[in-house]
Amino acid sequence: MIEKLGAQRDVDGVQYLLHQMKLEGISCSEDLFISVINTYRGVGLAEQALKMFYRIGEFGCKPTVKIYNHLLDALLSENRFQMINPIYSNMKRDGMEPNVYTYNILLKALCKNNRVDGACKLLVEMSNKGCNPDVVSCTTVISSMCKLGRVEEAKELAMKFQPSVPVYNALINGFCREYKIKEAFRLLGQMADKGIDANVITYSTVINSLSDMGNVELALAVWAKMFVRGCSPNVHTFTSLMKGYFFGRRVYEALNIWNLMIREGFEPNSVSYNTLIRGLCSHGKMEEALSVSSKMEGNGYSPNTITYSTLIDGFAKSGDLVGASETWNKMMLNGCIPNVVLYTCMVDALCRNSMFNQAQCLIEKMITDNCPPNTATFNAFIRGLCCSGRVEWAIEVFNQMGQYGCSPSVITYNELLDGLLKATRIKEALKLVSEMEDNSIELNSVTYNTILCGFCHAGLFEEALKLLGKMLVRGVKPGAITYNTIIYAYCKQGKVKTTIRLIDRVSMGGEWCPDIVAYTNLLWGICNQIGVEEAFMFLDKMVNKGICPNVATWNVLVRGLFNSLGHLGPIHILDDILAHA
Repeated sequence: MIEKLGAQRDVDGVQYLLHQMKLEGISCSEDLFISVINTYRGVGLAEQALKMFYRIGEFGCKPTVKIYNHLLDALLSENRFQMINPIYSNMKRDGMEPNVYTYNILLKALCKNNRVDGACKLLVEMSNKGCNPDVVSCTTVISSMCKLGRVEEAKELAMKFQPSVPVYNALINGFCREYKIKEAFRLLGQMADKGIDANVITYSTVINSLSDMGNVELALAVWAKMFVRGCSPNVHTFTSLMKGYFFGRRVYEALNIWNLMIREGFEPNSVSYNTLIRGLCSHGKMEEALSVSSKMEGNGYSPNTITYSTLIDGFAKSGDLVGASETWNKMMLNGCIPNVVLYTCMVDALCRNSMFNQAQCLIEKMITDNCPPNTATFNAFIRGLCCSGRVEWAIEVFNQMGQYGCSPSVITYNELLDGLLKATRIKEALKLVSEMEDNSIELNSVTYNTILCGFCHAGLFEEALKLLGKMLVRGVKPGAITYNTIIYAYCKQGKVKTTIRLIDRVSMGGEWCPDIVAYTNLLWGICNQIGVEEAFMFLDKMVNKGICPNVATWNVLVRGLFNSLGHLGPIHILDDILAHA
């Protein structure tokens, strides 16, 4: 009766029957007392289970290792770390030797409390007491070390124990989390050499990491290897691959993976649905995303905060405030309490529609709803204000962040810098950069690119080139935006030959492959400084490298041609341009 009432979580019924047993002098067995502890655990009353344990003698039952283990596990389930050590000490005081299950609970408690070094010491204690750590012991500690970024240490520790699939999976997950995919493949090779078969978790972890890195082709190769080894995929495998296709803007193939998953009889879960919705939203397919959310609900998976935030963010980016508002209202009607991410998405939606007063009111509502805004919320607000030229208001919001317990991040500074530089407020922008350095906020590539663009916009080309030197000295790697900005600056100054040398150098060094923007800027510079015929030679070079000219490229060439007609008269080049186009 107690077991059945416990399964129904009827705590009052269980307590009544225990009281009856006590009155009638019926002793409580070990298994029955464990059932009582598990009843309390099931309803989140671990402290009540502890109180009952202290009365164990009243029910004619004595503490055992098994009872202690279940009690410790109940306390761990509610993260009652401060109670675990006294109970463990009490257990040893009662003369009971902890077994491997006891140690595994203690290891889990230490790791959940980020005390991995203590967990490593406990592993040694286990071995010294003749209680050999099992797969659970090793996996618990190694997983925690990997989560804390101590992957190499975890690998060294793993080599001291009997190799197993869960331990390898924990290590592979750790390396994949840091995108060290070569190390993950080495571990896969080790598993094969030792005759350990990788399972669906192993392969899915690698496929998911490759998809996050945008390397869907290699993810497909791992998928194929998985089938060759006779390992069937699961929902997570399909979802990871679909995510990779969406990331690579291959929507058709992503939807094919979804349809294949359904045809193979795999039932999508909430993660799968949310991945599909996010993929559709990221490509502006809002109607399809809404349709999927309806199917999700019809199949018994209620849309959660992730679903709603994805939809609201999608509507915001597509400029559909009505869609974002309707989704918000539906969320509230369905009883889904918005979190800070959802509020931030809605703030962004309002800002993209220049509804800044409403966005500010929503931030104030966050305070009253006990969901305070975070730095990301203010970043969305400041970005919206700066994009609309409301820089003064953005500065005011920036200065108020501390009142809400938020500190500006590098993203906050970058957004405000962009606003100031677009308004040609160079001195204030440079003062903000000094403030970043004073607050030990490292300038990243976005910061440098923002300042470079601002300098070029203001015609401060020499300052832009000096900043590039500073950027290189500080070890910040230039990217496409950096190089394109510098190419524009050189061309604007008439230093076309310097631009050509720069493009040749970075191309040969493999630092960066010049894109259509770089070549269009270069052609513009050549047309202005050298001549259209020279520009046409570079057009051929560009096409031979597989870079297709766009409308902007043709506009530059045609404009250059007509500007030169007065003194050169190269009518034949126009025919060549039209033929190429």
